[in-house]
Order: sequence, then structure tokens, then C-alpha cells
Amino acid sequence: MGPFIVIGSRARRARGFTLVELMVVIAIIITILSISIPMYTRAIIRTKEVVLLNNLQAIRKVIDQYTYDKEAPPQTLDELVSEGYFRSIPTDPFTESNSTWEDISNVGPSGESGLFDVKSGSDRIGLDGSNYSEW
Repeated sequence: MGPFIVIGSRARRARGFTLVELMVVIAIIITILSISIPMYTRAIIRTKEVVLLNNLQAIRKVIDQYTYDKEAPPQTLDELVSEGYFRSIPTDPFTESNSTWEDISNVGPSGESGLFDVKSGSDRIGLDGSNYSEW
């Protein structure tokens, strides 16, 4: 009768985990998450920064092309769309809107006024410590 009891207790023990084993696994998972979540959010911000830089570069390039072609700067970003230089105005990844770009209008060297540059309308601070509105 002794061997039957031993077999039964082994079978019962092999069916599940002890509380200590579960606590260790949970502690390991929490440690991994506490390390990976900040890295993940930083990667998302870095990706948005790259998109912002690309969008600013594209808008500035098109403003220069328009100014060169028409011999006068555009008055608004919408004019770039209506003239066929853009299908639509690029979106600012931090404000998630294409209407929050800050237009920088000036009077040019030959006296014409219009749009010469754009900046992000976001009030957030980048990973390098500068404001996105200064890019």
C-alpha cells in the first residue's frame, strides 16, 4: 500500500505550480516589462521625430520649388495643394493634424510677401531637449 500513496502524491504535485514558483515568474515578468516599456515609448517618440523632420523638409522643399517656379512665395500651405505641389498637406505627428503648422511669413529680398517657412505647432520638447516648434 505504500507505493500507491507515493504515486498518488507525485501525480498531485506534478499537476500544478507552487505559490513561490508563480511569484518568481510574476516578478521576472514585471522586471522585464519595467525595462522594456520606457524603451518602447522612447522608440515611438524617436520615430515621430523622424517623421516630423521628413515632413518639415518636404514642406520646405516644396515652398522653395513653388517660389522658384512662380517667382513669388505661396501665401498659404493650401495654395501648395491647389497648385498641385502636394496632394495634401503633411500631418504634424505630434499634434496629429495638418492644420497646426505655424506659417512663417516674411517680406522677401525683392519685396514680395508670403510663406517662406513652417514650423511644428507642437509645444512638446524633443528628446534632444529642444522644442519641436524650433525645428
